[in-house]
Amino acid sequence: MKACGYTKPPASLGEYLQKIVDPTLERQKRGGAVAVKFEAAYLRSLDFDDVSRAEADAAYVHKASYKKLQDFLFRHISAEAGRLGMAVHLHVAWGPGGYFHITGTNPLLLESAFNDTSLHGTNFVLLHGGWPFTREITALLTKPNVYTDFSSQTLNNYPRAVAGVLREWLEFAPDKVLFATDAYPYSEQMGWEQSGWVASDTGRQALGLALTCMLNDGEITRDRALELAHMLLRDNAAKLYGLK
Repeated sequence: MKACGYTKPPASLGEYLQKIVDPTLERQKRGGAVAVKFEAAYLRSLDFDDVSRAEADAAYVHKASYKKLQDFLFRHISAEAGRLGMAVHLHVAWGPGGYFHITGTNPLLLESAFNDTSLHGTNFVLLHGGWPFTREITALLTKPNVYTDFSSQTLNNYPRAVAGVLREWLEFAPDKVLFATDAYPYSEQMGWEQSGWVASDTGRQALGLALTCMLNDGEITRDRALELAHMLLRDNAAKLYGLK
């Protein structure tokens, strides 16, 4: 709000969208952002309902039905991000903490948003590949506007387990899978440099195992294996985010 010249929320939802939400997204785009990221499912589940503008207006004015307002804003922001050429990132996976709400991360909860005709111009990236809901991700990758990466899995699981997931994705939608690390300073014992190295090493081993198994089973040629490796490690992300 401060960046947009406000010291308190505007009186109406319309003013909030026009004067704060949309200009903020446009400013981020000008600053070089390739995507926006929602903190869901850390703070709430991924069941974003299709809420009418009238319901959202009422929720904003009366400070009630906060979920309805969140749901409306999710779709509005996603639509604007798509208009501006930015992808929408979502945490779709198990998360830290003994009482993290894993059920709320089920990627199938997002299907109504992916199918929403007003969001067909928005690309969604399901971060961390949805573990443990990896097969649900496989099915969702058949949608034109859905992508995934295999970050975080490479920090929590061994290469052979990740390889099984990658093979299934490669067999269904090889152009929709992105490499990432989720490098982060997780503790005093493991900074972002070490977590990045572990994720990179595990990811490359897993990809090598997946491609080798596909090659041995006669599903792909050696040339195709090299092409797929290049796609996952670079080309898919470069195409999605418009990188050179």
